[in-house]
Amino acid sequence: MNRTEFIIATAIILFVAFALGWFANWLIHRFIRVSSSDVGELDRMAQELHEAEETRDQAITYLQQREAELTNQLTQTEAELRATMDGLREARQDAEQMRAHIERTGQS
Repeated sequence: MNRTEFIIATAIILFVAFALGWFANWLIHRFIRVSSSDVGELDRMAQELHEAEETRDQAITYLQQREAELTNQLTQTEAELRATMDGLREARQDAEQMRAHIERTGQS
């Protein structure tokens, strides 16, 4: 193989490698290409997802506020119940004392 044949063979090999690389690149881009309608749909889906996340965050905030209000109301109701029970206990004791006093005064 002389010098000219070697240069031609090398040029052919390099051209074939270039052609295969170009074809592989074209094929890859052909399969992964995203059309403009797909991009628009992806943008719309991203916007809807963002809105859904905002709605979720608002719902979580509302539920936390509502839970705090209900916890506060429950605490107040329990305090009122304790006060009522204490008042009832005192009223029963007063009633027992009055019965005992009436029975003592009625027997004498």
